[in-house]
Amino acid sequence: MMKKNLMLFAMAFAGGALALGSYRLFFDPNNGSQFLEASSPAFPEGQFVSMGGDGAGDFSMAAERTVNSVVHVKTQTTMQPVFNPWSDFFGYQQQPHVQEGSGSGVIISADGYIITNNHVVEGAEKLQVTLNNNKDYEATVVGRDPSTDIAVIKIDEAGLPAIVWGNSDDVRIGQWVIAVGNPFDLTSTVTAGIISAKARNINLLSRESNNGEEVFPVESFLQTDAAVNPGNSGGALVNTKGELIGINTAIQSRTGAFAGYSFAVPSSIAKKVSRDIIEFGNVQRAFIGVRIEEVTQDIAKDKGLKEVAGVFVSSLSEGGAAAESGIESGDVIQKIDDRPVNNVPQLQEQVSRYRPGDKVKVTVWRDGKQQIVDVTLRNRSGRAELEDFKAAASEETFQSLGATFGSPSPEDKSKLRITGGAKVLDIQTGKFKSIGLQKGFIITRIDGQTIGTPKDLETVLQNKAGTYVEIRGFYANGMEAMYGFRM
Repeated sequence: MMKKNLMLFAMAFAGGALALGSYRLFFDPNNGSQFLEASSPAFPEGQFVSMGGDGAGDFSMAAERTVNSVVHVKTQTTMQPVFNPWSDFFGYQQQPHVQEGSGSGVIISADGYIITNNHVVEGAEKLQVTLNNNKDYEATVVGRDPSTDIAVIKIDEAGLPAIVWGNSDDVRIGQWVIAVGNPFDLTSTVTAGIISAKARNINLLSRESNNGEEVFPVESFLQTDAAVNPGNSGGALVNTKGELIGINTAIQSRTGAFAGYSFAVPSSIAKKVSRDIIEFGNVQRAFIGVRIEEVTQDIAKDKGLKEVAGVFVSSLSEGGAAAESGIESGDVIQKIDDRPVNNVPQLQEQVSRYRPGDKVKVTVWRDGKQQIVDVTLRNRSGRAELEDFKAAASEETFQSLGATFGSPSPEDKSKLRITGGAKVLDIQTGKFKSIGLQKGFIITRIDGQTIGTPKDLETVLQNKAGTYVEIRGFYANGMEAMYGFRM
């Protein structure tokens, strides 16, 4: 019996020693073991435990840093009635009605510049911006870019809480993000999700704007499952530091409401586009001058590529940057300035960062090896120079016409084979809107008189008071049109 008790005592002592050793190894904060430091850091009381892709699991800090920088954008547009012969027959005159819309915007400078979506403000005659502190302001459109669905508007105020730009290149699939906006007119709404994919092309943007202008869509969206609904458009997508990494733009849904897929313009594109609009009045878009397609398995095999990735150059634009620099048809573009290019949306995103005249190093796969080609990017007109659209625009607005005019661009003149004219840069309520004339129309003749500049337009119309006026001109797609109205 004594022997048995001694054995039990020894076993109990050994078990206690083992338990004490395990406690010291895994739980004792004074133990300096590698395992404890790597896997079980001690957190001060009230500090959150890291769960997110960039070091956060609590979104309150990011929301606090963002919510005051996101605004509610409300729009008003006068819609002309559809022609109805029965109305005339019964002597009933249809009246225009005002259509209201809403979206979101993000303050990007303390002096009142706000970024939003082009589709939020396109065609709007009146813009109202409401800050998170419920103050209302009238806003004006600084510029729009249908190619990226980005626009910039401005309010007259100073000391505003501008958001901090983040780098969408650093975004990783699976990391936490939050969306801030005004869905269904619910102001200052915050939702959370993860980045589901990058460089998505969903064929959202049209190749022709509402006024017939040719558009070169640039789609390389961030996809997220953060809840986004109508009214979120133009709002902020931020990381858990509260840095702007995207502008919420679209959802994919069969019902019109959120179904788990939303898309944002990455900050790498939005930042450059907004800065161009503010500085030049329009986007300084650069082109390589190539016709491209995705690399397929057959192309990869034919070219000896180890991976099905890159962008295949099917042909070159005559006189374009690529042709002049030595890129060849059949090359596979793999990098732009050391940034990998695995598909067409990524190539569009990388090139969209630059302006005409910028020099980039393009890495191509040719004859079984990589080669680096120095390329000087060009604009749509084939020139390696910037175009200051603000300098070309006339500030003269004719109140009765409700339009602002500027000079046609060199590209307009070349494409339409005209020597001059007065281009409609913007339309508000007035004669032009009532007769159906649209933004982008270039007036070349009034009552048979040639219009070479916006000043010519002003001079001719000053002598037309009370008379019927006939104007002729062209849209950017080459369509010739004629309009008539009484001054």
